[in-house]
Amino acid sequence: MFTRRRFLSSLGRPAAAAGALVAIPVRWDRAMAAARDLSRTPGTPQEIAQEEEFWGEIQQAFTTDRSLVNLNNGGVSPTPAHVLEAMKRDLDFANQLPVYNGWQILEPQREGVRQRLAREWGVDAEEVAITRNASESLQILQFGHDLKTGDEVLTSTQDYPRMVTTFDQRQRREGIVLRQIRLPVPAEDPDEVVRLYEEAITPKTRLILMCHMVNLTGQILPVREVVEMARGHGIPVIVDGAHALAHFDFRISDLGCDNYSTSLHKWLFAPIGNGLLYVKRDLIPDIWPLMAADETRGDDIRKFEEIGTHPEANFLAVGEALTFHQLIGGPRKEARLVYLRNYWAEKLLELDDVRLNTSLKPGFAAGIANVEIRGLETGALRDWLWREHRIFTVAINHDEFTGLRISPSVYTTVEELDRFVDAMTHAARNGIPA
Repeated sequence: MFTRRRFLSSLGRPAAAAGALVAIPVRWDRAMAAARDLSRTPGTPQEIAQEEEFWGEIQQAFTTDRSLVNLNNGGVSPTPAHVLEAMKRDLDFANQLPVYNGWQILEPQREGVRQRLAREWGVDAEEVAITRNASESLQILQFGHDLKTGDEVLTSTQDYPRMVTTFDQRQRREGIVLRQIRLPVPAEDPDEVVRLYEEAITPKTRLILMCHMVNLTGQILPVREVVEMARGHGIPVIVDGAHALAHFDFRISDLGCDNYSTSLHKWLFAPIGNGLLYVKRDLIPDIWPLMAADETRGDDIRKFEEIGTHPEANFLAVGEALTFHQLIGGPRKEARLVYLRNYWAEKLLELDDVRLNTSLKPGFAAGIANVEIRGLETGALRDWLWREHRIFTVAINHDEFTGLRISPSVYTTVEELDRFVDAMTHAARNGIPA
């Protein structure tokens, strides 16, 4: 397995001393060397997930504030230092002569990033658009389908509020009908989930919106099965993968879906303001872009990237983030995130009055979980954790459940999770000040 001796010896290898690393901060050099060494080290992802020495080196890639504990990486993740450096480098270069350096030199490099993203997740590069976030990708699809008064769109009460608001605006403006179903919390029977969606379909249903991973609880939903069911009814499914891509290991091509929307500044660790939209090639002409594109681009995935003048540096840095993800390895990354979730969740479940709104069974969730201490108001608990312990969490107060959403990342230490567990244990046993 990974050892300090192996790590130190790896620093002397040509790969770790390559010229491309000369200008990169030492902390990234250490993380890169550790990841490269790991790729030659035997061990299952689950075994490597517990190798604290290795993950300690990976943590060096992030310039995080260790005076506090950030357990809201599901909102947006810090970006590794070397990824930010790459973006700053391209910003400086573009700024020397934006009309040439930006448009003529950097702009074409986007195609390489597009090809790499497509290759990583098993789709055609001509089916991948680089957007600014999952919301933009999803709204392209939500507004891009023609609907008329009385047409129904179906989603759940646990879908992301912004996406529900998007359909609600179409409802107010165009007279479509938004219908929402309730899903179990947690949901551990894929057949039941499919049944709930299917039972809500009517002759007027024209679109379904569903999450791959629910942002509230980390619940993973059976996308492939719902897509197959809906296809039998002739109904397209818009898939919200904001929290899924680069979080747990899968390929978009495995889902059998016609489209997929995600953010790249969450679990891929790209700079803030990056997203991805996949649309099956033969369906691109059927979807209107969010911002107008020339008619000649009707079947071109790039029509969805029409946003006017924009900085290329932000998009190009996605390539550096992707390399970091590949060095860690998707299965190893997923295993580490699941290990961190189980580390704190299993300890808290030993306490009375603690409820987990997320399944710990394999395949139904990954690194995100939602936890409640019965008898304590969730918002007050969040505020107390931050005020007294400098632990940042998210309070989820849903009509159907309540709890703190906890989402550590690869830079999170076990010691930080111990701080969280200790604070939550104190709150469960002693309460918190009013």
